[in-house]
Amino acid sequence: MMRRGKALLEGSRQGSVDGNSNLASDKELVHKCNSDPGGGRALGADARAQRHRSVSGALRKCVLTLDGYSYVIEQGALTIVRRSSSRGKSETCPPTDEQLDQLDLDTEHLPAVDTPDACDKAALRLRYLLRQLNRGEIPAETLQKNLQYAAKVLEAVYIDETKDRRDAEQPRAQPTTLHMRRLRTPCWARCSVEKPNEAKPAVARQQSAPTLVFRRLADEDDELSEVQPDAVPPEVREWLASTFTRQLATAKRKSDEKPKFRSVAHAIRAGIFVDRIYRRVTSTALMQFPQDVVRVLKTLDEWSFDVFALHEAAAGQPVKYLGYELLNRYGMIHKFKVPPTILENFLSRIEEGYCKFHNPYHNNLHAADVAQTVHYMLCQTGLMNWLSDLEIFATLVAAVVHDFEHTGTTNNFHVMSGSDTALLYNDRAVLENHHISAAFRLIRDEDCNILQNLSRDEFREFRTLVIDMVLATDMSFHFQQLKNMRSLLSLAEPGVDKSKAVSLVLHCCDISHPAKRWDLHHRWTMSLLDEFFLQGDKERELGLPFSPLCDRNNTLVAESQIGFIDFIVEPSMGVCADMLECILGPLHSSSKNSTSTSGQEPINEEAAETHKKFKIKKPWVACLTDNKKIWKEQATKDAEARARLEEEETNGTSPPTEE
Repeated sequence: MMRRGKALLEGSRQGSVDGNSNLASDKELVHKCNSDPGGGRALGADARAQRHRSVSGALRKCVLTLDGYSYVIEQGALTIVRRSSSRGKSETCPPTDEQLDQLDLDTEHLPAVDTPDACDKAALRLRYLLRQLNRGEIPAETLQKNLQYAAKVLEAVYIDETKDRRDAEQPRAQPTTLHMRRLRTPCWARCSVEKPNEAKPAVARQQSAPTLVFRRLADEDDELSEVQPDAVPPEVREWLASTFTRQLATAKRKSDEKPKFRSVAHAIRAGIFVDRIYRRVTSTALMQFPQDVVRVLKTLDEWSFDVFALHEAAAGQPVKYLGYELLNRYGMIHKFKVPPTILENFLSRIEEGYCKFHNPYHNNLHAADVAQTVHYMLCQTGLMNWLSDLEIFATLVAAVVHDFEHTGTTNNFHVMSGSDTALLYNDRAVLENHHISAAFRLIRDEDCNILQNLSRDEFREFRTLVIDMVLATDMSFHFQQLKNMRSLLSLAEPGVDKSKAVSLVLHCCDISHPAKRWDLHHRWTMSLLDEFFLQGDKERELGLPFSPLCDRNNTLVAESQIGFIDFIVEPSMGVCADMLECILGPLHSSSKNSTSTSGQEPINEEAAETHKKFKIKKPWVACLTDNKKIWKEQATKDAEARARLEEEETNGTSPPTEE
């Protein structure tokens, strides 16, 4: 809504007139300002024509003050500036608590998004919303409406800026057009001045008359009126441009052209607050979870998470729901702009690949179990604080795809049988290479491309990390991997490479089922033995020697699991724990010191040694002990049973003795 306007004429005589709130009145106001040297009297057509005949000699300067801006016409040029008294006023100062307490969040009577008050209103409301959100006192509907209003304000600011740049690139139509600087075009600030030509008839004058378009300017005294990209944090700038200007997201810009915002003092503040709030609000576009799945996922942070219960609740789709939940929980969907439908397609196809060969063990259940265990290592130990967002993204995806399209047979079987896969990968990490290749081949499908919004450098880093991690799950690298990490940790100042660290974590999670609760571990063991025995059956058919644990008639289950725990799982988890404590100790120490010390107080020796004493929780230790104890008891029973069986067979088959 237009406010009262005042025109001040500086010439041989001065006076003022009042302007009305409609556009027609504004036009008349400008005519009066230029043609009424006596000030205040209404003029007819003759008087206006007389004004044009004498304007060059009589008029020196005209200033129209409207809505807090001064529209200055002098020597044929127009300049529009904010009054200097506006600097330092409350509109550029943070609102007080009293102002926030009196704020009404009703959205029905807000100013239009392209009016001068819109940015102020939006910034004030976002401050208030953030405060109320922290207190937990904001209704969801009110939050949504106010966020939508703020988004539209920012969109209008950005669109106007784009129009200005486009207009600036166009050549001027006529040299008589009045000059304007730093233009922005709210719809309310348009008016025209007809400049008749004495030598032409009225119709010709009407056709050739140039039009003067008023555009409100940014404050000339405002140092942030022209924002350079460096003034805005890159993440906030990218988020503002992509989230609140969807219709412009596909428009290509020149390589050196970055989005700028007018009235940046408001745009930056509003953008930062909207970003904070947006991260706390779950998008309605995300995939919907069945209630049974939601119930099971409440225990997702536990070490012995029951993935079998998730499989049942998810109707045989644990990877789809667990993978989606993890990527959303860590903010990867928002951070890397992964379209929810694309992610859902990707996870569904990955799940199908795990079920391709109907394996008893290396299936979608195993993939979900390993992904959840990796989540525990990231979240419950604090490892996520040591990694970048991209490294976390790569770690989670690597966990999900690490056994994609597993054939249910070992690398040794592929090599010995001369399979096509072994020929393709030259007998080296046959299955692991296939898992990676097949997964990235799937990602190339545009319907499953979860990496479509990564930059070239991000994609290369992501791909390298995933390749390193999945290749490290090859058991033939196991002992060398542990040896290298032990050697590294024995140094006085160990420096652990991030790729090697997450690779060891994934490898340990891949073989971690003996370190879980007994009922889960026992079920996994039976599934794995079923798969081994099926491979043994194939080896028998092909005339190949049995691989270890693959002969269903001569495998000692309990003894094999005791050996697996003693020589593989327990040492691996021990080295992994030592590595995590080495990595996270300094982080824990710095965090503790920052909360326990103030100012420039020196850190004492005890605090300096904190990272050496830092210990992570190790729930697997108790599980390994309990499971090994049960297996030993079972081994004893099995040994007794075999002894009885041998005795019976001996007694039943031995020939009668002669007397």
